[in-house]
Amino acid sequence: MTLRTLLFGKPLRSDTEAEEQIGPLQGVPVLGLDALASASYGPEAALTVLLVIGAAASREIVAVSAAIVGLLLILYFSYRQTLAAYPNGGGSFTVARDNLGANAGLLAAAALAVDYILNAAVAISAGVGAIVSAIPPLLPYTLVLCLATLTLLTVINLRGVRSAGLVFMAPTYAFVVTLTIVIVYGIVRTVAAGGYPQPVTPPPHPGQTATGTATLWLLLRAFASGCTAMTGVEAVSNGVPLFRPPTVPHARQTLTAIVAILVLLLGGFAILVRAYGITATIPGQPGFQSVVSQIVAAVVGQGVFYYVTMTAVLMVLALSANTSFADFPRVCRVLAADRYLPAEFARRGSRLVFTNGILVLAVLAGLLLVAFGGITDRLIPLFAVGALLAFTMSQLGMVAHWRKSGEPNRVAKMTVNAFGAMATTMALAIVTISKFSHGAWITVFVIPGGVLLLRRTKHFNEEIAAITRAEGALDVTNLAPPIVVIPLRRLDQVGRKALRFALTVSPDVYVVQVLAEELDTEDLQAQWRERVEEPVRRQLGVAAPQLILIRSQYREFFGRFLAWVRELTAAKPDRQVIVLIPELVHGRWYQFLLSHRATRLKARLLLEGGPHVSVMSTPWYPDLSPARSQTRWWAMRTRRLHRSMRSPGRRNAGLAPCPSETSARGPTP
Repeated sequence: MTLRTLLFGKPLRSDTEAEEQIGPLQGVPVLGLDALASASYGPEAALTVLLVIGAAASREIVAVSAAIVGLLLILYFSYRQTLAAYPNGGGSFTVARDNLGANAGLLAAAALAVDYILNAAVAISAGVGAIVSAIPPLLPYTLVLCLATLTLLTVINLRGVRSAGLVFMAPTYAFVVTLTIVIVYGIVRTVAAGGYPQPVTPPPHPGQTATGTATLWLLLRAFASGCTAMTGVEAVSNGVPLFRPPTVPHARQTLTAIVAILVLLLGGFAILVRAYGITATIPGQPGFQSVVSQIVAAVVGQGVFYYVTMTAVLMVLALSANTSFADFPRVCRVLAADRYLPAEFARRGSRLVFTNGILVLAVLAGLLLVAFGGITDRLIPLFAVGALLAFTMSQLGMVAHWRKSGEPNRVAKMTVNAFGAMATTMALAIVTISKFSHGAWITVFVIPGGVLLLRRTKHFNEEIAAITRAEGALDVTNLAPPIVVIPLRRLDQVGRKALRFALTVSPDVYVVQVLAEELDTEDLQAQWRERVEEPVRRQLGVAAPQLILIRSQYREFFGRFLAWVRELTAAKPDRQVIVLIPELVHGRWYQFLLSHRATRLKARLLLEGGPHVSVMSTPWYPDLSPARSQTRWWAMRTRRLHRSMRSPGRRNAGLAPCPSETSARGPTP
């Protein structure tokens, strides 16, 4: 078993895709971790804003949480309709593009992409931050732990959606069960105590006493901070194709479960915060304790159950970036299908996941973590802007969708989405204004920049497609054998193989030796007649390859050789030129670092050679003995691969047969 197979699993055939699809039970951890984890830091962000009113903050959080829950329910009913209207995946980009136009779709896609990248970095940072706060000796290793967590999430997601769901099920449902027990038990104690229960472990006292009622602007700022609790709600609409049939009912069940759990957590936390008089503590200051930690300690104390619950919370916080890994590659896939991104983003890897999207997300999130040293609190204000903008574009797109629809109950559905659009637009305005000076201004510039980049990419792709488009029958007139050019330093086994191959391709072969004071350079001119010209004329009866000697006064090989190739193409503009490069192929990757001359030459020929120059290689494997380098041994070595190519699964998938199959059964019709 190779290391690749051990880490990522065996490759999956395309016809096994159904085995990788998931149901609602796995859908919650795969697509809902971000939303569920945000219930931990959303209320805390709102209470931190309300710190200025002291103990009165615990009273005002109820109204703020009620507004957030109300907006969340509006989004829930709106997205249920989106799931039914777009069963193949109704992400914000698709809905906005189909109903509002390309620019609106790009705005939604850029907002969503920024949100996913920020979520991946901030979620990992928040989880690791919670861990190092619980275990202070780990604080110097914050960045290392962040990058390790990012690597773990990347590997798990590269293994496939089903693997990710199985890995994340245990911590997700432990998180839900333990916090549900805390909320239910805390509410029971509150009712039994007449609304004023005695905390088992008293929470930290606020820095000041209650100072009266909060102003409207302060409540709006708290609402804007608390809206981070809604990030990730749109994930299910992007990931509908992940579900096994019937996809829409399963997607709706997953969305219902995520929203129901989120409403329970937000509402339950708000009730317990008020009942137990809990307020936020100042982050980074001595005595800091998260709001969730205070709630659990106040309800059940700091015994075994406290540590079990907080362990589940910390694990979900650290792993909540998985929502980005599940949806960001699918957003990239949809954009690539419309040529807004390179086509590679639309290609699935060996485990039926969009590998390139996962890797790009990992790299971008890693750069953010490194840039901020693993402490990304300053990025939190940017969170809700991208998510709410995507929500708004999706809701407006659905309003336009129902206006054009012929369904009998379209008015009622349009009303739901219109109300959702109004609510998210108001929330977006509040968040942008209140958080503008705290970093939201960055998003205001980054998202339009992303839109411009996507448009330029599509323009480039369409321009290339127009240039390379060809119609009609293949033109086979004025064909002539190419001129073969071989750069050579010495006539060793590698060079001999290139010469033998060149003589089968064309009668016009040039061997070019650039004398640039390089080591291991033979005097080819002295031995050329005896070792090359005479054997070729005597045994083949054709013109021998011509030896060209070029002296480089400045000991430079690449420039002198390229200049000669350009002179050749200028002198014979009606002929194609093949530069045949003798190349050593080493068995170890690190050996490439010591010998990469051929790669450099190929790159420069492709960039500077011109349209008449093609590049080929004749590989020589120094790790193989001369006997083993023969075709017969190589064919025996690859027999096992040919057997796999002849397997029924390959034939059923409609793949081309291997050469042995073609020769035995005739060409495929």
